[in-house]
Amino acid sequence: MGTALVTGASAGLGTGFARALAAEGHDLILTARRTDRLEELAAELRAAHGVTVTTIAADLADPGGAAGLIAEIGKRGLAVNTLINNAGFGANGAVAEVSRDTLIGMIDVNCRSLVELCHAVVPGMIQMRSGGILNIASTAAFQPGPFMAVYYASKAFVLSFTEALHEEVRGHGVHVAALCPGPTRTEFFDVAGAREDFLLRRLASDPDAVIRDGLNALKANRAVKVSGLRNAVMAGSVRFTPRWLIRRMIAGIQKGR
Repeated sequence: MGTALVTGASAGLGTGFARALAAEGHDLILTARRTDRLEELAAELRAAHGVTVTTIAADLADPGGAAGLIAEIGKRGLAVNTLINNAGFGANGAVAEVSRDTLIGMIDVNCRSLVELCHAVVPGMIQMRSGGILNIASTAAFQPGPFMAVYYASKAFVLSFTEALHEEVRGHGVHVAALCPGPTRTEFFDVAGAREDFLLRRLASDPDAVIRDGLNALKANRAVKVSGLRNAVMAGSVRFTPRWLIRRMIAGIQKGR
């Protein structure tokens, strides 16, 4: 099955993707900032599935984080056959109120490092005429998000970039897909600072279903997969709704965090 690199593997969807890929027989490279969590997950997967699991701590918010990760993978003589670009985070608040470091860090993790990792592995995949990249976007990609503006914009970038990359490599045997989940029951809401009674938190989907949709989309080389019927309907409806109304609706929802 080859080796899969999963970013943001210490929690949430990243942990779920690692477990699902190990169950399919993939060897794994797991990366995140929290070494203790990575080692705990690696031990679990080795015992349960007999796969080889390598852990590499990396901070993808660091301008040299992605390059350092790729260099360490090469130093260990490993190759990446499947890339799951899952690392990412959001922060609630008006642009004027959120710290500069948080906003730039969000762009670095959600966009810059994702592009760097794709750029690092795609040439080898094209040469081998095989491989796959799953980039985790969001239903946030389909509209602007006042009071969470940079997160929404970063996911729009991920969606657009992934669709373009899909088209560039589809004749070379390489699969590229963007997964667009809606609210999902993970640590995301805690990191973003959402209240327990926040509307989208109460509507959150099962992470196992999201992971299954993502891996199935990658196997089928489906450029874009919106996970969940309700999310797909909402994402599609944006095309028929005035932009000013969408902005105000999202602003009202995000203020409820």
